[in-house]
Amino acid sequence: MARLMTLSLARRATPSDQRGRLATRLADSPADIQAAQRLRYEIFHEEMGASLDAASCASGLDIDRYDAVADHLLVEHVNDQGCKVVGTYRLLRQTAPAFEGFYSSGEFDLSPLLDHVNASGGNLLELGRSCVAPAFRTSATIQLLWRGIADYLAEHDISHMFGCASFEGIDPAHHAEPLSYLAHHVLAPAHMRAHALPAGRLDMNMLPIGSYDPAQAMRALPPLIKGYLRTGALVGDGAWIDEDFGTIDVFVVMPVSEIKARYSERFSALRIAA
Repeated sequence: MARLMTLSLARRATPSDQRGRLATRLADSPADIQAAQRLRYEIFHEEMGASLDAASCASGLDIDRYDAVADHLLVEHVNDQGCKVVGTYRLLRQTAPAFEGFYSSGEFDLSPLLDHVNASGGNLLELGRSCVAPAFRTSATIQLLWRGIADYLAEHDISHMFGCASFEGIDPAHHAEPLSYLAHHVLAPAHMRAHALPAGRLDMNMLPIGSYDPAQAMRALPPLIKGYLRTGALVGDGAWIDEDFGTIDVFVVMPVSEIKARYSERFSALRIAA
C-alpha cells in the first residue's frame, strides 16, 4: 500500500539511530506484520514485563487472533542498511474480513457505543497495540503515526474511533488523581459510554472534586492519553486492571465528526523541518 508520509532525520540523528528518514505505511505482507509483532514483543514483554502466552514467548512475537484481521500501521527507519520498523499501531474495523469482535470488548461492555453507531450507520475503528522503539520516542514519530491514522480515517469513512489506553502499573492509589480527573471532566455521554466489566473493574471516581489540583492531575496523565484528549477524546465508565500487562486501562472514544477540524489543522498542515 502507498506510503502515507515521510520525514527526513538527517539533522535529527542521534548515536542510537543512524542517519536516515522515517516513513509510515500500512503493512502489506506477512513479513511486515511479523516486524510489528516483534517490536510489540520487545516493548510489551521485554521492556514492560507483560505476561504473554507460550506461543508468543516461543516465537519472540506478540501475537493474538486480532492481528490476522486488522491493518497494521508502521513507522520505519530507512537508511542505507535497509528498513526497520520502529513504531506501530493496530487498526481494526468492524467490517474487517472474518471480523470476530473487538479487543476492547474483553475489558469493557461496548454495547452503548455499538448500538449508537449501528443505528446511525457509522463505521467504527479500534486503535490498539501502539508502541515505539525507545530510540525513536520523539514527537516526530508520534506525529507520523497520527498522520497515518488521520489518512486512514478519511479513506474508510470512519465515524468513531476508540480503544484502550493504559497507565503503567496496577496500583490504583498511584493514579488516583489523573483517573479521578478523567471521570470528572471527560466522561463520554451515555450513548458512547463503554463500561468496565466487573471482573477487572476499577472505579475511576476515587477522589472527590475539589480535593485535587486538576492541572496537576492533567500533567500526570500518560502522554498518549493526553494526546487523545487534545483531539477531543472522551472516556468510558470505570477502568480495567490488566494483570497480564501490568497496566490500568481506560476506554477512550473519539467521534470523528467532532474532531475532523482538529485533525485537519494539526496534521494536514503539519510541517517538520528536515
